[in-house]
Amino acid sequence: MFRVLSFQMCLFCTFFLFPLLHATLAVSARQSDYAPYFYDYGPGATHGNMALFSISEDTPVGTHVYTLNGTDPEEDPVRYGLTFEQGTKEYFRVDPKSGNVTLVQELDREKQAEISALVSITDGRNKVAETVRIFVTDANDEQPEFQNLPFAIDVPEDTAPGSSVYKVTAVDKDMGSGGSVSYYLQVNRHFTIDGHSGVLRIRANETLDYETTPAHFVTVVAQDGGGKYKGQHQVMSSTATVTINVVDAQDTPPSFVGTPYFGYIYEVSLPGSEIFTVYAKDGDQGNPNSIHYSIMNGSDGVFDINSTSGCISLTTNPSQLKSELYEIRVKEGRGEGPMDYDITTVTVRVVDLNNHPPTFYGETGPQNRFEVTMFEHPPAGEILRGFKITVNDSDQGANAKFKLRLVGPGRVLRVVPQTVLNEAQVTIIVEDTSGIDYEKGSTLTFKLLAIEIDTPERFSATADIIIHLLDTNDNVPAFTSEYYVARIDENSPGGSSLVSVTAIDPDSGPWGEVKYTIYGSGSDLFSIHFSTGLISTQPWATLDAEARSKYNFYVKAEDGEGEYSLAEVFVTVLDLNDHSPEFHESLLEETMVIGAPVRIEAVDEDAESPNNVIEYSIMKADPKNIFDIDCNTGVIKLKPYIKSMEIIHNITKSQECKWSLLVEARDRGSPSFSTTAVLNIDITEATPLMAAFLKRSRGSPMKVLGMVTGIISLLVGATVLFSTAMYLRNTKSNRISPARRIIKRRPRHPEPPWSFRMPIFRDAGPSSKFLADDPEGGRADRGAGGPRAKPPPPNAPSLPPPPPPSSATASKARTSERPRVLPTISGVLASRSFKKPKASSSSGSGSGRKETMSSALVSELKMRLEQKINESNQGYC
Repeated sequence: MFRVLSFQMCLFCTFFLFPLLHATLAVSARQSDYAPYFYDYGPGATHGNMALFSISEDTPVGTHVYTLNGTDPEEDPVRYGLTFEQGTKEYFRVDPKSGNVTLVQELDREKQAEISALVSITDGRNKVAETVRIFVTDANDEQPEFQNLPFAIDVPEDTAPGSSVYKVTAVDKDMGSGGSVSYYLQVNRHFTIDGHSGVLRIRANETLDYETTPAHFVTVVAQDGGGKYKGQHQVMSSTATVTINVVDAQDTPPSFVGTPYFGYIYEVSLPGSEIFTVYAKDGDQGNPNSIHYSIMNGSDGVFDINSTSGCISLTTNPSQLKSELYEIRVKEGRGEGPMDYDITTVTVRVVDLNNHPPTFYGETGPQNRFEVTMFEHPPAGEILRGFKITVNDSDQGANAKFKLRLVGPGRVLRVVPQTVLNEAQVTIIVEDTSGIDYEKGSTLTFKLLAIEIDTPERFSATADIIIHLLDTNDNVPAFTSEYYVARIDENSPGGSSLVSVTAIDPDSGPWGEVKYTIYGSGSDLFSIHFSTGLISTQPWATLDAEARSKYNFYVKAEDGEGEYSLAEVFVTVLDLNDHSPEFHESLLEETMVIGAPVRIEAVDEDAESPNNVIEYSIMKADPKNIFDIDCNTGVIKLKPYIKSMEIIHNITKSQECKWSLLVEARDRGSPSFSTTAVLNIDITEATPLMAAFLKRSRGSPMKVLGMVTGIISLLVGATVLFSTAMYLRNTKSNRISPARRIIKRRPRHPEPPWSFRMPIFRDAGPSSKFLADDPEGGRADRGAGGPRAKPPPPNAPSLPPPPPPSSATASKARTSERPRVLPTISGVLASRSFKKPKASSSSGSGSGRKETMSSALVSELKMRLEQKINESNQGYC
């Protein structure tokens, strides 16, 4: 009764007094309403009011960067706000409840190094706002930028070595080491640059030559000092090209083109007739001097020259000529220095009748076959100087005027001059370098024709031009395919051939001999014949598709001079059925609840299907037609008509309800492999929660013991807490001053110890593996279904005795009082076996046995706990 009154008093306090007190405090708090405020932890903090908060510009969008943190004096919930000035970007967003600030836009210190924001906190009635400055710190995210692009300068070719020619400037917007810029040049042998100032100079001992290289393109690299970017050190650079135009200086003399010169005078020529035209050019083509021709001597007053065009003309009638051969010395240039002029000789013959055809001359006299040996692919515009050919027509005047024409494959060569008067040195010039290819033909043959132009006879001459080519290493070995695919069975013997690669180099000699090598991470197990290109496995190598089924590596084809090309080889190791399926154990144990299947599983270590695809089957079962098995998944279940244990008992007279199956796992490879295992299945019905747990744990007694110990510990703990609270309350309510109250303990009756014994594992039934002794040591016969006597109800605590008459009496009572004994709970788990029920027992008795066992265990624990609680209550009263 006392505990009931205490419980009612607790309910009264909980539902009436506490709400009334809370309302009173709330009314009192509202009378003094203070505004909320932010915490300020200083500039380096990550929570507070964001004052002087710094954030790196490379922080990813979506990062939680700060937490607004504040409070309300009345402890009301607060909400946070974060706003920006109108027209500015909103870089951050705050969660009103948690105060978590998230970056929502990318930062760029170079564009905005400081962000102004308004943070606020409110409790719903008062709002406090503060303006804060957020500083964006630098990250190395900017590359140096060159100024005043593009870079193009003119430098005279006679500039002294070591002279500075230009200064480049690059600016990096980053700060610190990331903003410092240094310079260097990509590979260049004519120029150098100062790494700090960017001054570009001509290298020492190097000179510029307009005639060799009229322009230089120098690549300048500007590189910063490096810095952190997104947590990693990063060095950024940029490049710019400086175009240096070499200005030609007057350091090369002029020269005549097409020498020697021959001209002719015919007997029918008239005064003023053109005899020959010389042509000269200044050696300094970038800044050439003007051309000026003049006759130094040899003209005998009968020839004149045009100072601009170089045309030599006859000034008198041919009949007044006193000589048949004139040698005229012609000068180009006005200066007297060695670099200012050039002199050539023009030979002029006097002819009269067209009675001579054109004739080709060599070094030994007239000939109609000219041969030369040269390397393939000469540069376009090159003169074939191996030919010493002169063409001549001994007639004079128009009779000695003819055209030169070169007939042959394509437009490979051209002849100069194309029109000849009397006699000329024949020059053959390369026009198409691709046509002069040794691989297309080692010999080129042309016909050189000389045909008169303005004569009725149209005399002509023909000469064979034969060019013998020498090979150069102008071809790289070329594979017949960019990649090769090979397949090989696993476990193939070492040295097995995979694939043969072929690369062709059309060059001759050592340049056309190809050698093969392989390299790459997957090439260790393979080798290649250096000359045939046959790829095979290493003699010691064994390929296993289960370990690795794909390999790829590179093949290198290299000629005798080191020119090479690459191709990729992909090797697939084909899986063979070389593994049998395997069960984890040869004897499998499973418990099957009616209506729920069990599953067996085997593993095949082959790499590919169908070699690792397993089919399951039941080879042998006694009796048959009890189980079905899914051939693909290995799921075993009872036949659909088996729905209860009664049907099982009708099929077999054994009460163990165990079957042994011989199951087979077979793969689908060819040839197919299989393995078998014995599967023992124990069939049960679904049981209540406690019995099901005990059944599942029958192989793990420590698991059952742990569960029981845990339940007892929880109950004992709750009992101790409750008893302590009751004792404190009773002590406070029954305290009598000034005398001390003596509490007498009621006599205690010895209680027999109880024990819980570990079950012995027997196959009498799923739920018959656990037995507990009663307090008297007798066996709790759950199978009989006899009900167990209920434990006695707990006794109410006794009323306290009247106060003692004096302190002496109390002292005497304390002296004679027996010391308290702390209540304990003891238990022993003991296994106990019992006989199996007879086969004639009905299913109802089996069900009763399961329920009795579960209830007996719970009742035993409950009874002991209630006795201990009563004893504790009596001890404190």
